[in-house]
Amino acid sequence: MIVLKTTRELSLMKEACIISAGALKVAGEAVQPGVSTAEIDRIAYDYIKKQGAVPAFLNYGGFPATVCISINDEVIHGIPSKDRIIKEGDIVSLDLGAKINGYVGDTAATFGAGEISPEAKRLIDTTRESLYEGIRAAVAGGRIGDIGSAVQRYCEERGYGVVREYTGHGVGAELHEDPSVPNYGTPGRGVRLLPGMTIAIEPMINEGTSAVKKMSDGWTVKTRDGKLSAHFEHTVAITTDGPKILTLL
Repeated sequence: MIVLKTTRELSLMKEACIISAGALKVAGEAVQPGVSTAEIDRIAYDYIKKQGAVPAFLNYGGFPATVCISINDEVIHGIPSKDRIIKEGDIVSLDLGAKINGYVGDTAATFGAGEISPEAKRLIDTTRESLYEGIRAAVAGGRIGDIGSAVQRYCEERGYGVVREYTGHGVGAELHEDPSVPNYGTPGRGVRLLPGMTIAIEPMINEGTSAVKKMSDGWTVKTRDGKLSAHFEHTVAITTDGPKILTLL
């Protein structure tokens, strides 16, 4: 069931989204060679708690941390560890959320550690821009397929693989709500976009093919060919005045 939010509910969601965005900012600033992924997770946890919110990911479905931290060929759901040390040239995807006043914000971005390769930078830039291509297509009266098609076209024209197995989603009182928001699709197809819908649009884009595999920890997802992957996400409200990004500082 798709839940349409009232103006009041959107204002409550905005607070959760701003906290999420702030946590992503401070965690992203900590992505440096020599830093452990557990330290980045702690920084995000402390920030969210200091704002009076709770980490939306911690213990969600059994996930043991505040932030999904995925490095290089890891697509999503990497588990932080004190033994996982970021190295020069790594690209690090951070995905996190905060919950306050009964509502959730959800956001993600990929950061370079030190000097990264031109190929890694191009992948990150393309993935980030594909997110905004998708957001621009998130217009009231349109369809979910408009969003996915915009992301897919932008990335595939540049030679990248668009992950199929994992998608964006509705977000609100729960971290994952209806509808599913794929990063591929056909314009004019799928659920109609209505004012009051709040969705997380999150391209997961691979340097090589779209194929992925889940690791033995039950969480971490990697590219099947071992090539790089990048991930960006915003929580977006569908309004009569166009899409509004809630997870912007």
